Amino acid sequence: FSRDSGKDCKAVAFSKDGSLFAWSNGEKVTVISVAGAEFLRSFDVPKAVCLEFSPKNSILVTWQPYAIAKDGTAGVPNLQLHEVKTGKCLKSFIQKKVKNWCPCWADDESICARIVNNEVHFFENNNFNTIANKLHLQKVSDFLLSPGAQPTKVAVYVPGSKGAPSFVRLYQYPNFCGPQAALANKSFFKADKVTMLWNKKATAVLVIASTEVDKTGASYYGEQTLHYIAANGESAVVQLPKNGPIYDVVWSPNSLEFCVVYGFMPAKATIFNLKCDPLFDFGTGPRNAAYYSPHGHILLLAGFGNLRGQMEVWDVHNYKLISKPVASDSTYLAWCPDGEHVLTATCAPRLRVGNGYKIWHYTGSLLHDHQVPDKEEMWQVCWQPCPEGVFPAQAVKYQAVPSELPSAEPKPAQAYRPPALRNKPVTASKLHEDEPPQNMKPQQGSSDKPLSKTALKNQRKHEAKKAAKQEAKADGNQEPRQPSAPQSAPRSTVPAPSSGDPEVDKKIKNLKKKLKAIEQLKEQAAAGKQLEKNQLEKIQKETALLQELEDLELGV
Repeated sequence: FSRDSGKDCKAVAFSKDGSLFAWSNGEKVTVISVAGAEFLRSFDVPKAVCLEFSPKNSILVTWQPYAIAKDGTAGVPNLQLHEVKTGKCLKSFIQKKVKNWCPCWADDESICARIVNNEVHFFENNNFNTIANKLHLQKVSDFLLSPGAQPTKVAVYVPGSKGAPSFVRLYQYPNFCGPQAALANKSFFKADKVTMLWNKKATAVLVIASTEVDKTGASYYGEQTLHYIAANGESAVVQLPKNGPIYDVVWSPNSLEFCVVYGFMPAKATIFNLKCDPLFDFGTGPRNAAYYSPHGHILLLAGFGNLRGQMEVWDVHNYKLISKPVASDSTYLAWCPDGEHVLTATCAPRLRVGNGYKIWHYTGSLLHDHQVPDKEEMWQVCWQPCPEGVFPAQAVKYQAVPSELPSAEPKPAQAYRPPALRNKPVTASKLHEDEPPQNMKPQQGSSDKPLSKTALKNQRKHEAKKAAKQEAKADGNQEPRQPSAPQSAPRSTVPAPSSGDPEVDKKIKNLKKKLKAIEQLKEQAAAGKQLEKNQLEKIQKETALLQELEDLELGV
């Protein structure tokens, strides 16, 4: 392969099976056969910035930014479908937006679809002169064809308006007409946009519905909810035990389970089955992305973007941690088709300095590190795809494979310590407690399902009430004892007996409540928080309240 070093090389694409490679250099689009770097064809599309091959390599699709003529007349068609074998342009369309620019094909190329205004247009057997079928829904804004063999299914999203909910419907091509045509329907509020994900076997779709603004003010990033829709008509909302954004959702290649990374940092990651019951919880950690290996036996959790690039590699059959490498400043990660190696990269324009890529073995060894020279940028990096079955699944290894490169683990950064504390012992303090991983599968022989979020809340309330009743009984039957370890200043000065008079007990309880609130205000003040005038007045009343409490408990 002779290097094309023009400054305007801005787009590259492999075919789905990895046998063809295309790139645009600002003058033309060139296609070569990868096996011998043999030139096949070039297309005169100088401004092409997006390239894509159809699943069976018969068509190359190019997209150029849409431009209106200087006199204000409509621009020329900017989406072109070229036949790779002959070089002929089969069809040109006007596609103004880069979002959803590429038509979608079924895996056997029997169907091709693209969205036009409020309709999805279907073409059959790459005949683009005739629209074979139309799916018309008012204000349809997105669709997704199912992967795999025929019959092809279509997931369609229609945003809500004027108080009506948004909905996603599943259809089987070409049955779009009639009230009973939809295989499944799921409607929901709180959705400005959705992301739809089919599993590999085309039995179910996951829908991430998100709003631009969180009206509760809990998050800058809007609100997200996750919905499950099966092709047999079943649907559910996936209950996530921790509040916060949904960062990533990914199907396992076995199509029987999926992983969700969610919740305010440190984020949780959980694997769910097709009943939306949790199977395994990976606990909390600095992560915002999940990647299954091509064979589905290894799951990689990572924290990129504004996180430090920590990765966790898990054996998902045994739920065992394999390695924890760190790829700082990464903007991209991809598994190699062999299921053994992982590529991480720092690309422009996300980051314009320190560009380069690294190749890792999943056991944590860094095998290759390529850094781009200063003042140069790397825009894109990708593995050559391979057809399924070329690389058989290997047994999972836990021992790090040997590498000629030194360990890439960064030295732990020392926290800043003010001069007055530098010669004193370090006290460990955490902003939050990390949750450990736990297996959520119900034990064999037990029919108990994992409890939902609401059920868990109710169970905790019930247990707290039960414990409070038992304590009250114990207090009534026994002499008051001095607590062995005082928990806070007010409690350490006075014991907590029961007077026998319900009115006095009530007053004591209210005083303790006020003292506890004062204690919390004092902690906030010590942490540097600016208190309001009424809060400062509350703190000044502490001595009087303590005296009143002591008098009541001594029966004065």
